[in-house]
Amino acid sequence: MKTVLIIEDNPTNAKLVRDILQLHGYNTLEATTAQLGITLAKEKRPDLIVMDIGLPGMDGLTATQLLKTDPVTAPIPILALTAYAMKGDAEKCFAAGCSAYLPKPISITGLLTQVKLLSGD
Repeated sequence: MKTVLIIEDNPTNAKLVRDILQLHGYNTLEATTAQLGITLAKEKRPDLIVMDIGLPGMDGLTATQLLKTDPVTAPIPILALTAYAMKGDAEKCFAAGCSAYLPKPISITGLLTQVKLLSGD
């Protein structure tokens, strides 16, 4: 069973992603801050990280860059999940090291498709 780390500060969004993934057979880990997410990623080595970009304190792009420069976490694919859906925002996510980009509001089908692709499921 694949494990997905959800880094999301909004409890409603985190619950939605968690419920969708668990319903479809994924284990989930959760962090509400980028720093906690980085720590969990290093300790647990999930198969995929779903990263909110608009996090308080350290944003998701900075966290992604840190994860991608650490040999322990660099191989973990990161799905950017963000309300930032303006022209150029997807490119910023890819430049930071994200493997895929999914704008909010969350599309259940889009989320599951990306998770399956990125986790190798």
